Amino acid sequence: MATTSNEQQVFFSTGRREEGVDAIDALQLRPAMFSGFRDLARLRYDFPLVLVRSDKGVGPVRALSAIVDEVLGEIAPRGVEGDRLRRHALRLEREIRARVAGGETGLLSDLWAAAAAKVGAPSDQDAEEVLRYTADTLKLDGEMIDCDAAMPPRFLAHAWEEAHEARARAFRKTVDALVVRLSDILRAAFIHSQAGQQPAALRASMGSPHGDEFDFDAMSRLVARRAPKDELPAPRRKRIEWALEMLRAQRFYPDPKGASRPEGEGYAFRFEDCAAAANAFRERLATLAQTVKAMSVAELEAKGAYDEAHHDAFFEGFGEHMLTPEDLAIFPDYLVCIPPERTGAPENANLMELLSSGLPVKVLVETGDLLEEAAIGVGHFAFGVRSTRLAMTATGLGGVFVIQSPSSNLYRLRSRIAAGLQHRGPALFSVFAGAGAPASGLPPYLTAAAAMQSRACPTFSYDPYAGDNQAARFSFENNPDPDADWSVAEVEYADEQMQRVTEKGAFTFADFVLCDKRYVGHFARVPRERWNAGMLPVADWLGLDTKEAGNRIPYLLAVDGEDLLHRVIVDARLMQAVRRNLVLWHRLQEQGGIHNSYADRLLAVEKAAWEAQKRRELEALHTAAPAAASAVAPPAPAAGTASEAPQAAAVEEPPAHSPDEAWIDTARCPSCNECQLINDKMFLYNANKQAYIGDLKAGTYKQMIEAAESCQVAIIHPGKPWNDKEPGLAELIERAQPFL
Repeated sequence: MATTSNEQQVFFSTGRREEGVDAIDALQLRPAMFSGFRDLARLRYDFPLVLVRSDKGVGPVRALSAIVDEVLGEIAPRGVEGDRLRRHALRLEREIRARVAGGETGLLSDLWAAAAAKVGAPSDQDAEEVLRYTADTLKLDGEMIDCDAAMPPRFLAHAWEEAHEARARAFRKTVDALVVRLSDILRAAFIHSQAGQQPAALRASMGSPHGDEFDFDAMSRLVARRAPKDELPAPRRKRIEWALEMLRAQRFYPDPKGASRPEGEGYAFRFEDCAAAANAFRERLATLAQTVKAMSVAELEAKGAYDEAHHDAFFEGFGEHMLTPEDLAIFPDYLVCIPPERTGAPENANLMELLSSGLPVKVLVETGDLLEEAAIGVGHFAFGVRSTRLAMTATGLGGVFVIQSPSSNLYRLRSRIAAGLQHRGPALFSVFAGAGAPASGLPPYLTAAAAMQSRACPTFSYDPYAGDNQAARFSFENNPDPDADWSVAEVEYADEQMQRVTEKGAFTFADFVLCDKRYVGHFARVPRERWNAGMLPVADWLGLDTKEAGNRIPYLLAVDGEDLLHRVIVDARLMQAVRRNLVLWHRLQEQGGIHNSYADRLLAVEKAAWEAQKRRELEALHTAAPAAASAVAPPAPAAGTASEAPQAAAVEEPPAHSPDEAWIDTARCPSCNECQLINDKMFLYNANKQAYIGDLKAGTYKQMIEAAESCQVAIIHPGKPWNDKEPGLAELIERAQPFL
């Protein structure tokens, strides 16, 4: 049995450090997997982003690296000259990324020009010329943003504004056409009325070039004799004038070409808290209903289809209660961006009520801290309801579009964010802003990325109207290794002999906590000379049963500022939080259809029924064989003629096999080749391409069980194990029972 040092057991159980384990406060440790990410400016990744202002359909947000790739794809020729241009462009991209990471802001075009001047001068004038030429090929521009604390609201607000402007253009196109049609009706009625036949009106209709060639007084006396006082009936004129007034005065999408209105400019639709957004919606609801009514009346009047006998009563009772989701969809959505420090404010207490009410509101909830102390017990971690549990709760409200993601992943989710902003109904965007966490020197992008890698903040989206089942509605995109407990990556380091060693390691919730300097007390460094076989990686430790786990100590691999490798052990309190985090991840996996307990239960029931049916069929075959032999046996020969009587051919019965013996019912093999794919020395084919047992010692009992479980016709019988030292035999023998 692996043994551990006593001081390590003491730290694990109590968090108290004794001689032999060291504090990590001054080491500035980070997870070993982050050793290659100290200078993000030298890496090509999604950030910085460009908030694009363009009508060319390029999307509201673009990554700098994607823009550079597109430019080079257009202008960089193949060969030496193209390679030279690509090298200069990548230097330019790195310079821009470093400037933005250092806090510079501005348009892409300005930063591009400044970076080109620096990387191309003074030593290489040709490089500056090349980079300036590259800048001239840009076909878009916009503000640049990095993955910092201000990024999530700026990102979402920009995407919302693009969607808002597109909706405004569609609304103005409809309303402007209705205003023209109604104005034409009134103008035509005026022309044919007595007022329209007056000299001044006739002169105005003729125009100034011919104004002196006619006697408009005489013309008026001639044409006005039989003109009606008003061609439009009074009720119709009143309806049209009311509808025109409402459409011109509405403040949801005011006419950008209209004169300043005394009643005020357009409504604002961006708010910082839920209460203000809800109050604004309620205050404007009556006006919104009147605007919908005016549009409906205008459409009927423009078509000449308004029937007073039918429509008067309908529009008399038209109000807020008659609005449909289709009506609300043509008006602006309300955007609420709640910063991390305001998530618990009283004015945001009605968030769930706001989402469940169906109001057209899009809410960004930023979480700055995924780790918090539980209400009971010092040193225990918990997830706050305002963080990752909030999004899962919102999926159960019905009709709410939900996205949960760290800020580092927002660009990858841009199409899903656009779908959420177009959603007819409320939408929740729950974002962990890595810049808000007090990490130990990590850039905000890495902190946010670590949250997703460690399952502290997994990403998912939920579209309630995407389909009629959970598989269509729930999307598990971008999570690394979504089928596994933890994401796995390779770690490279040099051993004592300076030889390169590569090993795979899991990035766990404990690795994420290691990035936060507030919780250094839950870790202790073990000097290399005190490493022992009782230490086990955190992910492996979690897989042990309770008894065995008590004899092992969980640890992480970490690196310091000099990239020296350390083993850091973790105390029991943090391991409880890691296990709790894993439980929440498993629940989220089930939501996404991974390791679904209902599906596993149904599969087990179906498999048991299938195996029972096959056993009955085999028993029926064995029972029928002796009966068939009796049916073909000849009658007994007469006395004294036995030697002369022909003998019936013997019927070969299936050989009897002991339950301890491994065998295959070769005659029933369908030649599917599944067993040979597992081990082609243990399982062989005869001349008829049917399987039989070859060399048992060429494989393991586990492979025999796997072959039996995968066999489509259940003809592989594993028998008893032939190597009593094979690990996991108890479980394997249990799995073998249905096939003996």
